[in-house]
Amino acid sequence: MPASPYDRVILGDLVTPEAVIPGGYIAVRGESIAALGQGTPPPSAELIDLSGKLILPGLVDGHMHTSSSTGWPGIEGASRSAAAGGVTTCVDMPYDVPHPVTDAAILREKIGWVNRTSHVDMALYATIRKDGNIGDIPGLAEAGACSFKLSTYEYDAVRFPRIDHPTMLAAFREIARTGLMCAIHNEDQELVEKLTASAKAAGRTDPIMHARTRPPLAESMADLEIFEMAVETSCHVHIAHSSIARGFDLATAFRDLEGAKTSAEACIQYLCMTEEDLVRLQGFGKCNPPFRSAEEVARMWQRLLAGKIAYISTDHAPWPRARKEYTGDIFTLGAGLTGLQSFAPLIYTLLAERGLPPTLMARYCAERPARFHGLNPKKGAIRIGADADLCVLETGDFVFDEASIEDREDARWSPYHGRAMQARVAATFLRGACIWDGARVLAAPGTGRFVPRQHRESYLGKD
Repeated sequence: MPASPYDRVILGDLVTPEAVIPGGYIAVRGESIAALGQGTPPPSAELIDLSGKLILPGLVDGHMHTSSSTGWPGIEGASRSAAAGGVTTCVDMPYDVPHPVTDAAILREKIGWVNRTSHVDMALYATIRKDGNIGDIPGLAEAGACSFKLSTYEYDAVRFPRIDHPTMLAAFREIARTGLMCAIHNEDQELVEKLTASAKAAGRTDPIMHARTRPPLAESMADLEIFEMAVETSCHVHIAHSSIARGFDLATAFRDLEGAKTSAEACIQYLCMTEEDLVRLQGFGKCNPPFRSAEEVARMWQRLLAGKIAYISTDHAPWPRARKEYTGDIFTLGAGLTGLQSFAPLIYTLLAERGLPPTLMARYCAERPARFHGLNPKKGAIRIGADADLCVLETGDFVFDEASIEDREDARWSPYHGRAMQARVAATFLRGACIWDGARVLAAPGTGRFVPRQHRESYLGKD
């Protein structure tokens, strides 16, 4: 009896950026997609029938923080949450406790943690020190960093520093030589510090003041600075999170008028949360940049549909619950939201509520983040030869429950707790193996692997 040509065949409705293919199949050989089709499936050693469910490429979260509060041990819990959320590749930020990823030796150490403890695959950002260790940039690129991240705002002089303009300009020049993208946390330090000091002096430390002290102007001022430096250096400069539509307009204008390599991403919260949610959620709604007005959310959707947004991410930051509990001073709390496990059901729901197809989810939450970070052709697409990474959605009426989050106990909180969802993650496949069956994480720590950048080609999302 000849061996079956495929290890397994998975049946369901395939979702690509171009179309939903009903009654499709994906044939897996080893860890890769070996065949695609519609109708009668080919013979295989195993048949997995998910008929009636949507099969998308495994999501690629291009912006998350596993280790900003607990250090590299946080990789294990956050990646469990990713597996349960249909996120098969995480692109992790470099601002870790106690050592940000500022040289190749630290990057290699973090890669070891990923390979030993992660449940999903992971690509890694790199950064530089406040004193400007520009000479370490080539080594970080050679060691496999997918992108760089710098900040115009300082949260911590060591872990998350502000990089001054001359140092940032020099860093952009060196990063441009590597061909990698450099994302920027985009808030104007001087303006935010002055507004925050004035609010505290007036005794205004209630939740809405988090938004009032970080106005849209704080973002657009930083955007203009970094994009002017992009023109000067030919570096691909990327806004790590624009909460305002103007950020995408500026990125487009600098590309079109100056020939600059400029882009910007939207975190999912800026497509659904408003200032009213900050008041309601208090510390559990605090993130930087903050939530904006309902009118701004509508403008964000206009920019998405106009093709101006690079991709959609979560900025997942699982602070311990105690760091998010409001006791009268919003400024003392950690800034960041959990979002990995809610990512897939929420973006599907937001699209469905607007009558938009899930093809946009495949494009903006899988294909494009993989391309911006140089992880294609392995990641981000249902394509022959790509890794067999899949996110399987069951549509229906569900409610997101923060108690279901697959992470350490004090990270089981969510700004989306109690929200009605129109889908849930019924299964997740990583490189052809089921790592989430809809109820349990089946992957052991170390199932995930570090994914180095696959090439140095810059992508600006023009196609």
